[in-house]
Amino acid sequence: MVFKRYVQIGRVAYVSFGPHAGKLVAIVDIIDQNRALIDGPCSGVRRQAMPFKCMQLTDFVLKFPHSARQKYVRKAWEKEKIDEKWTATNWAKRIDARERKAKMTDFDRYKVMKAKKMVSLACISITKRVLMLITDAECIR
Repeated sequence: MVFKRYVQIGRVAYVSFGPHAGKLVAIVDIIDQNRALIDGPCSGVRRQAMPFKCMQLTDFVLKFPHSARQKYVRKAWEKEKIDEKWTATNWAKRIDARERKAKMTDFDRYKVMKAKKMVSLACISITKRVLMLITDAECIR
């Protein structure tokens, strides 16, 4: 598999841990091999240096010049509709599902358990019917 996500100016990254965990940022400038200057104009992250270990690179790349001001980054962000594209990705959906599951109450977990049991019982009964039909058909032959 070929590596496609390179650290580059304009690359959108997901902050995986730290005070801004769960937010999207754009790489504005590369400081050194361990840190980058990032800006999150639409996610509420102020321009700051952040280590690459705190970020996960996404497939999205914005087009703006090296060390661009925040208004240019915001324009590029809104032009590319990064927030809409991000919410459509499987990555974002998985994160949202994990958060929703963590926020479930005891009663919600009970309802999910009962629904899973109902589905399981329906599958078992259908399987039994199919097996009975198959055995009846074999007996007739």
